[in-house]
Amino acid sequence: MVTAVLSRPAPPPGSVGIDEILGRARARLTRLGPLEVAEAVERGAVLVDIRPAAQRAEFGEIPGAVIIERNVLEWRLDPRSDARLPWAGSYDLEVIVTCQEGYTSSLAAAALQDLGLTRATDLAGGYAAWRAAGLPVTA
Repeated sequence: MVTAVLSRPAPPPGSVGIDEILGRARARLTRLGPLEVAEAVERGAVLVDIRPAAQRAEFGEIPGAVIIERNVLEWRLDPRSDARLPWAGSYDLEVIVTCQEGYTSSLAAAALQDLGLTRATDLAGGYAAWRAAGLPVTA
């Protein structure tokens, strides 16, 4: 039996890989740990869960988190958007994004900063870190 060796094609000039994109996004964020997020929510920050329904069903949810799936996040939180949520009318809104493990949420929080939501950040380690910290979850 012959095992195929997967080769990587040369990237196009000017392109960057996902590791670099993630690094650039995180360099702009002040990421918060689970306990810091819990404190921020207590003072009025909005915790936004961008995980798809299947992940929320499998792993659970954070009580009080606002569910906005990733594919519509920018439209729901951009104060300029006609599709924004009623409470998302301020660029000063403190938004903390979570995903399952804290990767997609970093990209999403950076995208929110691009929209002008300068206080946007994410939960380092995502839902998994929240749960591991013993913070409340629902099935």
